[in-house]
Amino acid sequence: MVMLDIYTIGDEVLREKGDRVTKFDPSLAILIDAMYETLEEADGIGLAAPQVGISKRFFIVDTRRPGERIAFFNPEIVEMSHEVGMYEEGCLSIPGVYYDIERPLKVTVQAQDVTGKAFQLEADGILARVIQHEYDHLEGILFVDRMEEGARERLLKAYDKKHRKERKR
Repeated sequence: MVMLDIYTIGDEVLREKGDRVTKFDPSLAILIDAMYETLEEADGIGLAAPQVGISKRFFIVDTRRPGERIAFFNPEIVEMSHEVGMYEEGCLSIPGVYYDIERPLKVTVQAQDVTGKAFQLEADGILARVIQHEYDHLEGILFVDRMEEGARERLLKAYDKKHRKERKR
């Protein structure tokens, strides 16, 4: 079992726009397996390359529903519904922080799989939300950036205070 470190808010890699993946070889499949193990251990449903310290354009999702364990390489969201909804989000890179975020309810994404083969997927529900959340990571955006400024400042101040106390122990 290979566990990867999950980078947290404040780590520069989380604010970088990832580079395209150009090399699809067996090492990529090994990395994806390690990411799925890390995701499962962390009890998450999505994990992007920047969250494990890699400034590249790929992420994985696993909603624990049939057919919703997917790796996306060089994804592009090509369509979003006009209909939006609020839903509580969290992030493995900001542990313990949750907030209602508004996002489109449906998306269409074009991407490549772990072998480099192109595919297109239409998603709704939790899968659409996770795709958007993880896609944001590839753009250097964290879900807290989608909050109102005052709420974000209060939440991050509380997060910093809590983690300062934990580091002192």
